Amino acid sequence: MEIIKEEGLLAPYRGWFPVISSLCCSNFVYFYTFNSLKSLWLKGTAPTTGKDLTIGFIAGIVNVLVTTPLWVVNTRLKLQGAKFRSDDIKPTTYTGISDAFQKILQQEGVLSLWNGTLPSLLLVFNPAIQFMFYEGLKRQLLRQQAELSSFQVFVIGAIAKAIATAVTYPLQTVQSVLRAFRIFGSLQRS
Repeated sequence: MEIIKEEGLLAPYRGWFPVISSLCCSNFVYFYTFNSLKSLWLKGTAPTTGKDLTIGFIAGIVNVLVTTPLWVVNTRLKLQGAKFRSDDIKPTTYTGISDAFQKILQQEGVLSLWNGTLPSLLLVFNPAIQFMFYEGLKRQLLRQQAELSSFQVFVIGAIAKAIATAVTYPLQTVQSVLRAFRIFGSLQRS
């Protein structure tokens, strides 16, 4: 409410397009990698919980390494126009995704596009655990019936996500703290 009061009704939606773009790219990379690895590794063998976890973990690592630059730009665009309570933090001005990429590269160097990679790699466990539980629950149900209904797929997906989030929530907290430190540290240097 304080943000809306100080910056206007649309302030919470700042940077929505880069978020949607980043999510689309991130989900594509993850699911493509997961399914490709699954089809290659499981050729002629039975899937197991351990294999599901390993494939999910590798897909998560690939996703983080490929899409972190998008998330760095996304975060910068989201913070653009925000009012900070410290004079040490210098606001940035970007005209869009391409401009943000270009300015970050010019002013901070290519490696700055991978700021926050370590905390993101910690959270690779979340989708890996989610898919391990999802695939395991799906296999259990498919032993009892020929195919799953949309509702069953939804329910096992929700259960798997809830378990993964509960298990990895402490890592999400650590990631948020590390990202905030990196973001505000780099904004102060700008």
